[in-house]
Amino acid sequence: MSDPIEAFFAQLVRQAPERLLRRTAGTIRFDLEGPDGLDVWHLTIDHGRIAVDRQARHADTVIRTRRDFFLRMARGEAKPLTAWLRNDITAEGHFRFVVLLERLFPAPPGARRPQALTGERGERG
Repeated sequence: MSDPIEAFFAQLVRQAPERLLRRTAGTIRFDLEGPDGLDVWHLTIDHGRIAVDRQARHADTVIRTRRDFFLRMARGEAKPLTAWLRNDITAEGHFRFVVLLERLFPAPPGARRPQALTGERGERG
């Protein structure tokens, strides 16, 4: 696969974070603006499973951004919520899917989970 965006979505389908999505059902459409026009990706989340197609159809949430900026998010160089706050992406529809994007996109290169830094293992006391 030579297209990094296609590779990102293919990886997401293969290794969906099922634990994070098992209570989630809905659709997100990504409208990516580029020099060659609009590139559309439609993501369906169905209780832990993810499917992707290229149909420009109705979705619970529509995310719009530039193709080059989406690539930055796909590489973990930009976070979706921060991008939304800065107007690098726009969203229409259910905001819960904008929050969910934080879990679907990779962490920045070299990032660690907070538990790894503090030595916590999820124990409460």
